[in-house]
Amino acid sequence: MLVQEVIRRKRDGLVLSPAEIGFVVKGITDGTMSEGQLAAFAMAVYFKGMTLDERVSLTTAMRDSGDVLAWQGEDRPVVDKHSTGGIGDNVSLMLAPALAACGAAVPMISGRGLGHTGGTLDKLDAIPGYTTQPENDLLRRVIRDVGCAIIGQTADIAPADKRFYGVRDVTATVESIDLITASILSKKLAAGLEALVLDVKCGNGAFMATLKQATGLAQSLVEVANGAGCRTSARITDMNQPLASAAGNAVETANAVAFLTGDAVDARLWEVVCTLGGDLLALAGLAGDQTQGRDKIEGALRNGAAAERFGQMVAALGGPVDFIQNAGRYLPAAPVTRDVFGDAGFVTAIDSRAIGLAVIELGGGRRRASDRIDPSVGFSKLAPIGAEISKGLPLGCVHAADDAAAERAADALRAAYQRATVPPKETPLFLGQISDREVQ
Repeated sequence: MLVQEVIRRKRDGLVLSPAEIGFVVKGITDGTMSEGQLAAFAMAVYFKGMTLDERVSLTTAMRDSGDVLAWQGEDRPVVDKHSTGGIGDNVSLMLAPALAACGAAVPMISGRGLGHTGGTLDKLDAIPGYTTQPENDLLRRVIRDVGCAIIGQTADIAPADKRFYGVRDVTATVESIDLITASILSKKLAAGLEALVLDVKCGNGAFMATLKQATGLAQSLVEVANGAGCRTSARITDMNQPLASAAGNAVETANAVAFLTGDAVDARLWEVVCTLGGDLLALAGLAGDQTQGRDKIEGALRNGAAAERFGQMVAALGGPVDFIQNAGRYLPAAPVTRDVFGDAGFVTAIDSRAIGLAVIELGGGRRRASDRIDPSVGFSKLAPIGAEISKGLPLGCVHAADDAAAERAADALRAAYQRATVPPKETPLFLGQISDREVQ
């Protein structure tokens, strides 16, 4: 079999066989496929697309390009959740321990910040000592003892995806839904999952700006994951404003701890955590339906069981044993903290992407892959859409390394908020749902 012939067939819009796709993935993994050939293949897929069977074959071949975790002897269902990325999206920090408290095993493979969006691993890096890339033996021990572990992709998990994404990133083929699907699911399915719930973001703070784009991606992800043998459903959620009232790594981690302990709970964040958790418990057979599953998740949050699991996970992965009780002692604090005030009125719109970019400008994200992150910077106390801003009430609070950076960030935050004299109409948080039953 010749690589150029497989590329030609896809260039001409023909359907590739599982053997041909496996041949391509092998070439990506072992280096026998050149960068130019890989770029040509990616562009052919971008323009000609793939059938469902092709997407399943590409996803499973990429999954099998490295280690696939197996959980022999694990009597709990192995589950996970994935978000396509947003601003103030710290859902994983609450959902993983809540699921564990409800009887699931959660080996959650997460990522770092991408573009203007924050990454779960970057938030956990704000916790001193926390190991985001444990050896498999430690991972298995933490899952056995605690029930959840939020970690990163190792070099042995879906290595084909790492090389493929690097080429896509510089050849304008990142946006291909076929390739996005295989990239996301190859890593997730390598964790040996039985059930998966997807949070596909839509809006000005998401990679999928329109509902049509988000629905197309959600449908593809659900179809392929189910086709690969993992029960999966998706929710499409609004990302036209930050999900939490914080944006930045240490401040979002502090926000998650406050959520888990009940000290401060953002309403929209509560809805997403409990809804996704209910979906996943029902998919995994740990609840009779979504409503029963949601009740279980809410119970684990309210009775402190989820907070306890989170603390145990942090300690088991090298963090402080009393982190949940004393997060403020351990999380890095920015030298400058300043409330940001703006014109009075009701908040009618928020440019979430602009807030994400402002966090990067503060040093809380990467312009280049090699950049180091300042985990202490960002925004807290962010006002939501519908909030009435009056004298003495801030739009938010900036956390910065110095006064000049704080002033620039304050200007960016003010520019991201629109206000009016009358409150806006309420908009839905959930914009759609793709059930696993729709693709069986």
